[in-house]
Amino acid sequence: MRQSIIQCQQLNHLYYGKAALSDVNFELMAGEPIALIGPNGAGKTTLLSILSGFLRPTSGVVRLFGHQPGAAQLVGKVSALPQDARLDPSFTVIEQLVFYARLQGLSRHLAIRESSRVLEAVSLTESANEMPPVLSHGMAKRVSIAQSLIGKPELILLDEPTAGLDPVNVRKVRAIITEQSSETTFIISSHDLTELDRLCRQMLLLENGILQSEKMGVNEQHGPSQFITLQMETCSSSDVIAKLKALKGIVTVTNSQKNEYIVEYDSFLYSQMDLEVIQCIKANHWKYRQLSHGKTLEEKLFN
Repeated sequence: MRQSIIQCQQLNHLYYGKAALSDVNFELMAGEPIALIGPNGAGKTTLLSILSGFLRPTSGVVRLFGHQPGAAQLVGKVSALPQDARLDPSFTVIEQLVFYARLQGLSRHLAIRESSRVLEAVSLTESANEMPPVLSHGMAKRVSIAQSLIGKPELILLDEPTAGLDPVNVRKVRAIITEQSSETTFIISSHDLTELDRLCRQMLLLENGILQSEKMGVNEQHGPSQFITLQMETCSSSDVIAKLKALKGIVTVTNSQKNEYIVEYDSFLYSQMDLEVIQCIKANHWKYRQLSHGKTLEEKLFN
């Protein structure tokens, strides 16, 4: 049975009389990464700050593992990485990690061993004795993620963990989260819907401080109508739509955006429509970039 990790009831927070969060209610269970989504000013950072214990709500009840955020019982169980987290330029990477491990109560010997473990987890063992100013932005971000992994917390809150990273480091951060997800539940706030779509199976959607959707399956499909998202190389959209619509079992084909098509089909009649679509692509000598089951997160949210 999965464990309840977060409970929020009638959560409200005001900034100078303006509501940043309004009557937010949800309960989250331990498991796969959870996406926290919303436009700028939606209340995402405020919610993460409250969950981290950095900010007290104006009203309402918040419990993490049955305790108030910031409680002594949560030391080592909950970790947070703010978007603007910075490394101290005066200390080496390993010295900083050891310092944070000691703050959690580890002896110096165990702190050094734990710091080495988390550096290995983010593939930066060779940078242990480097000073932060010589690190690239991507490497510094991975060191910060390593810091959040100290003590093997059960819950980690990440605010924009891939912001400003190049594709190589985005992929590395994604791999770190995926690898650690067997032991830790991540809540990830990000504007990068493509990355969240790859990482998360459930989400919280905030708009103007109001929770619009809770724990919607990001990649789950239900019912007879199923979907395939097809990303093509440049080709005639009218031709692609016409040829795909001609396949038996296809309900609709929509060109949601340039070179991207959403194919709806009746799975009760055709359970292997992906093979049919690929054969159609091959027969027409088209080139495609990606075929995936279900709608993209962006498509689910905004269409």
